[in-house]
Amino acid sequence: MPTLLAAGRHDLADCEWCVLEPLLPAGNKAGRPPKWGRRRLIDGIRWRTRTGSPWRDVPPCYGPWQSVYGLFRRWQQDGTWKWLLTALQALADAAGHVTWDVSVDSGTARAHQHAAGARKDSAAQQEPPGGDGPPEPADHALGRSRGGLTTKFHLACEQGQKPLAVIVTAGQRGDSPQFTVVLDAIRVPRPGRGRPRTRPDRVLADKAYGSRANRAWMRRRGIRCTIPEATLHIAAIGEWLRPLTS
Repeated sequence: MPTLLAAGRHDLADCEWCVLEPLLPAGNKAGRPPKWGRRRLIDGIRWRTRTGSPWRDVPPCYGPWQSVYGLFRRWQQDGTWKWLLTALQALADAAGHVTWDVSVDSGTARAHQHAAGARKDSAAQQEPPGGDGPPEPADHALGRSRGGLTTKFHLACEQGQKPLAVIVTAGQRGDSPQFTVVLDAIRVPRPGRGRPRTRPDRVLADKAYGSRANRAWMRRRGIRCTIPEATLHIAAIGEWLRPLTS
């Protein structure tokens, strides 16, 4: 039975490339086409971000690792990746593939030990980190928690498990303070003119996000929520009800 190489198992399918290709920025250089096409380089970028390997370990079938990294970095700096994500979100919403019941949660990623060696004055280095958008935080989204050096990502996803917004913080940061921040970051353009959609129909989250401030924020915006009450709040309600019903 023929087998598929592990490196190509998650490459873009033809139908996916037909959607993505028209959204890519036009090349600036005239002349013969490059040896390594964008589809192959993008597959190499997706392989590296999925596996977390060093750039030098990108399989040769995707082209030289310098070319793969170079495309990733250029599009990071000029905001192309962010624009592509927004454009795909708009296409999916226009086709009815986005369910506006949004789930909010967080996860942590353990940082490599070499991440602790970043220079303090990152803006003074030859190629500053980050890209288009807000400047990189002073702590580089690295913090010490029980698991060591960690980074925490806060996600707002629709019910098809597609991300609508993501916020990155240091690993020791709490979940509840980032609840309104990640929901405020949702911006899905509508077809034609008009403001982008920013408000979900309903928000689902666990009891870590059930603070009074978060619930009041959703009531002001007219957003329904499904968030369980913390056990401490339920016990306090019982204590107040007991003398009123005895």
